[in-house]
Amino acid sequence: MHTVLRYLGTVAAILLTVYIVPGVTVTGGWLTVLLAALVWSVITLLIKPILSILTLPITILTFGIFSLILNALLFWGMALVVPGFLIAGFWSALLGAIVLSILSWLIHMAL
Repeated sequence: MHTVLRYLGTVAAILLTVYIVPGVTVTGGWLTVLLAALVWSVITLLIKPILSILTLPITILTFGIFSLILNALLFWGMALVVPGFLIAGFWSALLGAIVLSILSWLIHMAL
């Protein structure tokens, strides 16, 4: 049950991110949002920790700012995997990743 609530929280965070951030759009409706939440969950559970360890030296050199860039690149990569989830450019991906991270944190803390 806890996993389902976390997944639904991620769905809500992605939906709110689409409404808040200009340049992040969904053309496929609810199915695209549900698929994007599933892909984002897999990315944050499997791919992000490995890339965070691999890019630790550059993250230390940039005082943690590279972790924001890594999040933006992963968010942008999600748009390549999920059909109907579109991101206009890197700055939209950066802002979308920041907003998604904040909203996910707030929603998961509330749950």
